[in-house]
Amino acid sequence: MAKVFEQYELWWVTGAQLLYGGDAVVKVDSHSKEMVEGLNAGGNIPVKIVYKGTANSSKEVEQVMLAANNDPKCAGIITWMHTFSPAKMWIKGLQQLQKPLLHFHTQYNAEIPWGEIDMDFMNLNQSAHGDIEFGHVCTRMRIARKVVCGYWKEAKVQKQIAVWARVAAGVADAHDVRCLMFGMNMNNVSVTDGDRVEFEQRMGYHVDYYPVSSLMEYYKKVSDADTDALIEEYKKLYTIKIDETGEKVYWEKVRNAARAEIALRRVLKDKGATAFTTNFDDLGDVDVDAPDFCGFDQIPGLACQRLMEEGIGFGAEGYWKTACLCRTLWVISQGLPKGCSFLEDYTLNFAGDRSSCLQSHMLEVCPMIAVDKPKLEVHFLGIGIRKQPTARLVFTSKTGPGIKATVVDLGNRFRLISQEVECIEPRPMPKLPVASALWIPQPTFEIGAAAWILAGGTHHSAFSYDIDEEYWEDFAEMTGIEYVRINRQTDIAGFKQTLRNNEVYYMLNKALK
Repeated sequence: MAKVFEQYELWWVTGAQLLYGGDAVVKVDSHSKEMVEGLNAGGNIPVKIVYKGTANSSKEVEQVMLAANNDPKCAGIITWMHTFSPAKMWIKGLQQLQKPLLHFHTQYNAEIPWGEIDMDFMNLNQSAHGDIEFGHVCTRMRIARKVVCGYWKEAKVQKQIAVWARVAAGVADAHDVRCLMFGMNMNNVSVTDGDRVEFEQRMGYHVDYYPVSSLMEYYKKVSDADTDALIEEYKKLYTIKIDETGEKVYWEKVRNAARAEIALRRVLKDKGATAFTTNFDDLGDVDVDAPDFCGFDQIPGLACQRLMEEGIGFGAEGYWKTACLCRTLWVISQGLPKGCSFLEDYTLNFAGDRSSCLQSHMLEVCPMIAVDKPKLEVHFLGIGIRKQPTARLVFTSKTGPGIKATVVDLGNRFRLISQEVECIEPRPMPKLPVASALWIPQPTFEIGAAAWILAGGTHHSAFSYDIDEEYWEDFAEMTGIEYVRINRQTDIAGFKQTLRNNEVYYMLNKALK
């Protein structure tokens, strides 16, 4: 599995009590160790599970929960009640817990030993009793958690744990994310704005403004040798396509793009940032004809594409919420095959039941989702303060089912919206020199697009082929934000009622606090 998961671990805590004697505790401990070893050896769960022993008292529960809070490697807690574990002894520990919680309702043995079962077996193997008792106190305490039910050796059960494990790692990473805004968000665009203080308080992401003039100090210091070396890397990775700009302009613009990438990499590394935004109206010095001019000739699209591929979250036009979400999506998706990207709704294609929406951006789409080897092209881009030719990777996306997601600030809360989509093959677009994807919102264009608009969805999204709404549901649960889904079962009447119900819930919840 990907290295990003190696810095985290999941703590397994088994619930029991001393009522049944020391021999029972030894047996509980033995079973727990075997189950944890089996789950780790199964290869389905990407984050290592660490057995932290059996909790037999309120004090022991509290100690392990406090230790989890204080250990940066711990991304979450998995609890399982082997026997009847009186749940009042979990109250103090659960009050302290600040990490994601998964309640695993399982059992060591798959089947009842019909011919051998006696009261000793019944007393020892009381998950049916203990897990329900534990679940009751979690519900009474309003503890957010994921409940997974099923036999621990089954692949489908392990997949549910794996989803939660990936998301837990993503949430842990989110608390270390620093997002740099090179310039501010685009003027008069509502969705790119929001409450950055509440965003960090609720979800962990730290978002800072960073002057483009300071970025330009890095840009000035990029050497010709480093630039040449990066261009050689481009030549190996991409198809070189020199078009209407001609060879001289082509290599000049590719060179500028390489310098921009090196500068961005260095400032992100120096500032400990794993996400960033750009704004095409803030690119450095204004006077391109000045002798000491230092600025990007156009938005650094190629750099954004390549940095996204390596896990740096990106948001266009200063859209910091999408930049952060793209970083988390990349973490969650590590080791999965088809890729993820920042995307934007651009233009519609009405074609009956194949009506669709073309996804793209001016330049910045991640090559992880490309169906073929990307082409490195240079074309004129007439937007923002620089109307110049600029380099970019051009490709079309893979086809198949995927999911897009966004976070919006509704003033009194954040809402996470996800939507299932079906990526389809577009017709040739020889005059559109950007990366793109074409998809049909589910369940139909009309219902899917209307639901997204009703939910307050954004024109920017974090897109993936590899995950589904279970991941986003877990993410919302862990971060304590609202979640609404649009999928193949969505109908507008029911969806509108869900939004109304949620509005009442969050208004009352805020009033009660």
